[in-house]
Amino acid sequence: MAGGGVAALGVHTERAAQYKGRMTLAVAMTCLVAAVGGAIFGYDIGISGGVTSMDPFLKKFFPAVFRRKNSGSQNNYCKYDNQGLAAFTSSLYLAGLVASLAASPVTRNYGRKASIVCGGVSFLVGATLNVAAVNLAMLILGRIMLGVGIGFGNQAVPLYLSEMAPAHLRGGLNMMFQLATTLGIFTANLINYGTQNIKPWGWRLSLGLAAAPALLMTLGGLLLPETPNSLIERGRVEEGRRVLERIRGTADVDAEFTDMVEASELANTIEHPFRNILERRNRPQLVMAVCMPAFQILTGINSILFYAPVLFQSMGFGGNASLYSSVLTGAVLFSSTLISIGTVDRLGRRKLLISGGIQMIVCQVIVAVILGVKFGADKQLSRSYSIVVVVVICLFVLAFGWSWGPLGWTVPSEIFPLETRSAGQSITVAVNLLFTFAIAQAFLSLLCAFKFGIFLFFAGWITVMTVFVYVFLPETKGVPIEEMVLLWRKHWFWKKVMPEMPLEDGWGAAEGNAAPASKNHK
Repeated sequence: MAGGGVAALGVHTERAAQYKGRMTLAVAMTCLVAAVGGAIFGYDIGISGGVTSMDPFLKKFFPAVFRRKNSGSQNNYCKYDNQGLAAFTSSLYLAGLVASLAASPVTRNYGRKASIVCGGVSFLVGATLNVAAVNLAMLILGRIMLGVGIGFGNQAVPLYLSEMAPAHLRGGLNMMFQLATTLGIFTANLINYGTQNIKPWGWRLSLGLAAAPALLMTLGGLLLPETPNSLIERGRVEEGRRVLERIRGTADVDAEFTDMVEASELANTIEHPFRNILERRNRPQLVMAVCMPAFQILTGINSILFYAPVLFQSMGFGGNASLYSSVLTGAVLFSSTLISIGTVDRLGRRKLLISGGIQMIVCQVIVAVILGVKFGADKQLSRSYSIVVVVVICLFVLAFGWSWGPLGWTVPSEIFPLETRSAGQSITVAVNLLFTFAIAQAFLSLLCAFKFGIFLFFAGWITVMTVFVYVFLPETKGVPIEEMVLLWRKHWFWKKVMPEMPLEDGWGAAEGNAAPASKNHK
């Protein structure tokens, strides 16, 4: 459909000041349970690095890597360079990429809850296959099922949190997903630290414990209420209003309800959301849905989280010391996400992204210099320099945890109009998983080829993304999710890209009122 023709059906009057509501127990419980999906995602990120550094696991599934690891003559940077080992980690994300695209119509047509349940069941199947694996094929199949769970869970959970949260608290509450992700990573690191001494089956326990949060996610998806946005979009308008009144703690929800109804009227005229999202009027959101998740991965954070024990062992840390260091980085990531939750709705998204980017650049350059000068293919880091490297990596993780970690998910989940929201989130998840897959598959080879230059490679990308945010991302703090479409017309660049809107049904007034604000959005 033509962009201008249907746009007049959507939200065209700013009513944010009229929104009522508060933080209710219903919102707190739904956000808490739904965010368990993030915990499983984090657990699967954190668990693979520790398991792939355990000798019993390597000896059973990757004997060539096991022999190379215990050979004193092997280049330090290339000990773990094995495409099969990388596939164990990356297969999960390739499966998640495909599943996230399949999840979009499920999320839109059957609700956010349906995708959450599908994700939970897939996680349970994957964890069962992994814990019982007797050969590499069974192991990879389990990882693929976990990937299907990630595809559905990451598609639905951020949307669920964005739509349930009151506008003035949306940033902090939506970060429950990232907080749970970091808690999952930290928990995985702790479990790996304990199970490494349980030989020869400790790795089975590490992989199998993913079933616990998967069960919680499945039960939560069955028991939680559906979002009012989804109910209204699917024609259950009165039920949607009742849910909205319950989660806002007041019957005075007319302004927010009206915005949802207007957004759903437009959403229901769109038969092909993926085709519609390519139209000019959706260009800013599409760019953000691609760039934000891609940049999040190109910070290099997943390389550290996936392969922290492997990376630290390559730098000369012993087995126990490397797992201990990865536990430390996991704890820092979890703690820094709390900082973001407390500041995102006061300082805004842009300030956190830019300040975090600058700190990450500095940290990556410092690590590269230390490794370039004091570490090589055949020499180890001294104890003092090893400590410095761990401290700087923790500072890098700290900066990521308050900036690109949570906001790489939060910003894309809150900017799409209802008619393209599920498709937009699918694109976000698919791009995230595509880049995660690529980095996971290539990192061990890149480490072998680039050596210390791998950190400069990521520092270059962080520079690009920091400039991108400064120039192209408007501040979304406090903007109601159904009125986000009006924000892009205030931005100095995106208002030139988007098509002219017809002066009907209040658009002229809305645009006229919005115009003076353009100076406030870089």
